Amino acid sequence: MSAFPLRAILPRTVLMRALGALAACVALAAPGLAADPAPAPAPGPGPVGVTVRNESVAATCAETDNVTLTFVSDKVSKFRITARHPAYIGTLLFDRTMPDFETCDMTRDPVVLAEPTQPPAPGKAAEPKRVTIYETPDLWLTGYIFPSFWRAATVPFRVGGEVTQGLHMVQVWVRNEGKAEEVLVVYPPDGYWRARPLAPNQLRTTAYGSSFLVGPVEQAERPLVKLKEIDFAPQTRTFTLHFAEGGKARMQMAKLDRDDLSLEVQFDGATPRTFAALRSMYVTEGNADVARVAWRSMGVNGMGESPVMSFSDAENVSMLWAGRLVPSRHNTSAPDYIFEGFTGR
Repeated sequence: MSAFPLRAILPRTVLMRALGALAACVALAAPGLAADPAPAPAPGPGPVGVTVRNESVAATCAETDNVTLTFVSDKVSKFRITARHPAYIGTLLFDRTMPDFETCDMTRDPVVLAEPTQPPAPGKAAEPKRVTIYETPDLWLTGYIFPSFWRAATVPFRVGGEVTQGLHMVQVWVRNEGKAEEVLVVYPPDGYWRARPLAPNQLRTTAYGSSFLVGPVEQAERPLVKLKEIDFAPQTRTFTLHFAEGGKARMQMAKLDRDDLSLEVQFDGATPRTFAALRSMYVTEGNADVARVAWRSMGVNGMGESPVMSFSDAENVSMLWAGRLVPSRHNTSAPDYIFEGFTGR
């Protein structure tokens, strides 16, 4: 009887089962001959939860930043900050933006005198010096050198190959529908930022309110971020923040309209553990730039809500909103802030 290949005698399914059983026997008899299992794929970047700490203190001065919320994690590589008009913005026909120093004592605030660019006229106080840093028809940056500030102005501001020294403040202006609007401001000496969307149709402009910090937040008489240099790329509307202790972050103006100004932040290198903070003021519900907070935690249905002054630290937070539900007599039109999109490496 002539020999036939196994595949000519056995059905294909039976043959495959037999070969599988034979391979299993070989693996059991000689484990060293078995193929190593394929390594599990490394986890890619994805959402992470962060800790939000409330370091606020009571105050009666409307011009004191007594509200401090810090964001803590050693895993975050990027996140998003959005300045959004308050829910009541459509009801405003009149805005209050004047400062209120009625119960304030600023005599103990630190002051650093700037080098005078020219002596003031007799009997006249020194005035800020204005510098045009960058200008196109639709986007321009204006810098200011104040007669005094609470920290020395030692952070250079770079746009392309041009570097401007000694600035205390930089404003970002845009042209929208034929009207110039200031939408973002940064104070290089202490790393404070303020943002606002384009004004709603019924208001000529809106107020700044709360401030925020991006980078390694530390305490030096007040919370701040020490910067080595700030670069700005006009083509992408991206700031690069070089931190004094090393590392950097990119912050891009990703969205700007009559509802929101959204800033996408991405860290290069190691992420500082306390990587951001919100700074604001609260005296009463009707005299505050931030009065309430709401937050969402990963793996939890629903959201938490609390008055800002009684808010306890929250863990595993994926989104936090800080703002107002009723109009305030202080900076009535100032925006709410949303911190979200926390992504790991």
